Amino acid sequence: MNLPELGAFLRTRRDRIRPADVGLPKGPRRRVPGLRREEVAQLAGLSADYYAELERGSAKNGVQPSPQTLAALARALRLNGDERDHLFHLAERPVLPRSAHGSSAHVQPALLGLLDRLSNTPARVITDLHETLVENDLARNLLGKSPVHRGPAASFVYRWFTEPQAREIFPPEDHPHHSRVFVADLQAAAARRGRDTEATKMIAVLRRRSREFTALWDTHDVAVRRMDHKKIVHPTLGVIELDCYNLLSEDGRQRLLWFAAPPGSPGAEQLELLSVTGTQELSVAEGMAPERLSAAESGSHR
Repeated sequence: MNLPELGAFLRTRRDRIRPADVGLPKGPRRRVPGLRREEVAQLAGLSADYYAELERGSAKNGVQPSPQTLAALARALRLNGDERDHLFHLAERPVLPRSAHGSSAHVQPALLGLLDRLSNTPARVITDLHETLVENDLARNLLGKSPVHRGPAASFVYRWFTEPQAREIFPPEDHPHHSRVFVADLQAAAARRGRDTEATKMIAVLRRRSREFTALWDTHDVAVRRMDHKKIVHPTLGVIELDCYNLLSEDGRQRLLWFAAPPGSPGAEQLELLSVTGTQELSVAEGMAPERLSAAESGSHR
């Protein structure tokens, strides 16, 4: 692993990004035009100390970034495809495919640009298999931190039918509705992907593990979800009623998801409070990678 070159590359990529590019205020005391180290760490879900070690390029503390950490840094630093591959090569890690799906997918620039402009709105970019790729602070405050998983468990739809605690975010009386919506949306995604092994494997496992999923899948109902009204159970603010919108990428493989409420409604007032409530600590948010724990402990679906 070429740690000095890796650190130098990260520094140069950090220096070229302006705070406004990622929705951060410029601030009167900023001495450099680019991002600070702690800001990159926050955007990537890492601890500031861990990221600082990466930039220093020192091997004395045994810094060994995982492919998932590198993918998170690539998103935070807005790396293009060639830069992302270069980052993986410097770290001597196998380059994860730059497909439009999977928990390590390269977020489509248009959706990422829109997400950056939604600083006052809970928003995240997800795949058509409902894997969270990137999200803003308000989304984490509203929905809890997205767990770090690989394979089928990276999908919220998969966890919805296999992990009872995943459903705690919605009132029990709404669970049948969400089950139907998730399966109908997944039907459309699976057909669009064709012989895609990721979707095929997930569906096969769900059919084995969930009678509810199997029954709904066999109805063959299909509907791409573009808008829905949701009641979200928040541990501090109680039940929040919001409208959920989806903007799909051209190929349908990724979507920008955001939440809004009519002005003056209880939901709008609750959204205003989200910025001061802090990130909810739900059981569905457990499973973070070890090298990201210190960031979560320091305070760093739906």
